[in-house]
Amino acid sequence: MLKRNWLIGGAALALIGTAVLVRGVWTTDGVAARTPTARVVPVETATAERKTVPVRLDALGTVTPVASVAIKTQVDTTITEVLFRDGARVEKGDPLFKLDCRQIEADMKRVEAVIIGAQATFEQAQRDVERYTELAARNATPIVTLNNAQTQANISKATAESNRAQLENLRVQLGFCTIRAPISGRISMANVKVGNFVRQADTTPMATIVQTAPVYVSFTVPQKNLPDIRKAIAAETATVEAIIPGEDKRANGQVTMIENTVDTATGMAMIRATMPNTDELLWPGTLVTADMTLRSEEGVVVPSTAVQVSQSGNFVFTVRDGVAKVQRVTIDRQIGQETVIASGLEGGETVVTDGQLLLSDGTRVNPRPRKVAGS
Repeated sequence: MLKRNWLIGGAALALIGTAVLVRGVWTTDGVAARTPTARVVPVETATAERKTVPVRLDALGTVTPVASVAIKTQVDTTITEVLFRDGARVEKGDPLFKLDCRQIEADMKRVEAVIIGAQATFEQAQRDVERYTELAARNATPIVTLNNAQTQANISKATAESNRAQLENLRVQLGFCTIRAPISGRISMANVKVGNFVRQADTTPMATIVQTAPVYVSFTVPQKNLPDIRKAIAAETATVEAIIPGEDKRANGQVTMIENTVDTATGMAMIRATMPNTDELLWPGTLVTADMTLRSEEGVVVPSTAVQVSQSGNFVFTVRDGVAKVQRVTIDRQIGQETVIASGLEGGETVVTDGQLLLSDGTRVNPRPRKVAGS
């Protein structure tokens, strides 16, 4: 029994020694020092670049038309023709509505007849004045007769002039019977149809034209940004890109106005940019993101996915000699998918853009280039 126990003990010691030799190496004092296998984490990396980047402000803006005109009649009559298609683009001077002008034309003929009669009476009175002037010079007629003839001539002349003015007014009203577009733009649907009777006193417009090129984009910014904006406007570097939800294209324009007062309740100031909008990308009333560029300056830029957030602030993982190190950074601003670093990086560093969840300070990594979208 004792021999059996010694055999079992020897076998156990042999197994322990084998395990020690496998897991470590023996030191001079006879203690096995453990050398764990180092973990290598695969990560994607990019290079922090020092380059010229724009200084921008983002705000929610609204597209507003430069001009909007409500079409109304200037005479009380009936519509005989509608000459446009609902929602169509119209040019300044295009005919939009035809109105019944027969009453005005009849009044013009009547006034023209009155003018002809008054002119004939005036000519007759002028002849009487000439005759009575000769007779009065020879004391062949009373002076009162000459005066009466002169008065009749004046009355006839005044009647003719008055009716000529009335005829001119009727011609103006006749021009109102064809309603033309006062501006170029997009017209709304027609609120009246052929046969409707329209009046000058109607409150509902017959149609509305909105100018679509150019248009305004209006947005508000904090008052602390006004000095930079005013400098950019003076230097003619204050440009705006309008980003439309669901649209890949962007509309470009120039900042043209700062409202003359700051809203005391909110501390915000209204900014207006003029957009050429020749392709009608911007539609009046649309909410857009106004991306205003003030100037360009040099800075260190990294992909936004490289920046991590902790309780103590922002940081990135930099890679050097295959080892990840935590680097504290201060963020200046974000531009699209890139972040501008105010301090913490000098440019040229390799930063981790994917795989940070498995990293800690000093973790060995296997870096590979960052995948570019679409590649």
